[in-house]
Amino acid sequence: MSRFRLKSRVKMENLKQHIEALIFTSEQSITANEIAAALKASFGWELSNENIRQSISELINKYSADDYSFELVEIAGGFRFLSKKEYYGVVNTMLQINSKKRLTTAALETLAIVAYKQPVSKSEIENIRGVNCDYSIQKLLEKDLITIQGKGDGTENQFCMVSAEHSWIISV
Repeated sequence: MSRFRLKSRVKMENLKQHIEALIFTSEQSITANEIAAALKASFGWELSNENIRQSISELINKYSADDYSFELVEIAGGFRFLSKKEYYGVVNTMLQINSKKRLTTAALETLAIVAYKQPVSKSEIENIRGVNCDYSIQKLLEKDLITIQGKGDGTENQFCMVSAEHSWIISV
């Protein structure tokens, strides 16, 4: 029994690191209650919100130092690591570059159809692919790979789209 207490005590000394890891890996803001539940499920620790908030307060102070390019903030009822304002420009540039690089297989297929068959209607693309292509077209529009240019030939409610860089035309 004393061995379990010692093991628990040693782990409890790393409480801040465990809280830090939970906040870091959470995709959204994580609340003190969610942190307490995760620590209880993992280690059986019964922690009050006050204990957790005290550790979080120490982490907030730690990451407010100029040595770090990110900070721990309370947002949307929970806690999250965010880049500091001074680094917004470079982080935003990197995110824009990366978002232009990534296309799903479905978006690549849709873009290939547009490049080969232009001008092409949305219904033609869906007929070729055999599935709805709304999402793929939306992502291609967001990445400026295609843009709405005008209406089609008038037989359907079509909008012609053309690639920003390659003049590919699609009508939706």
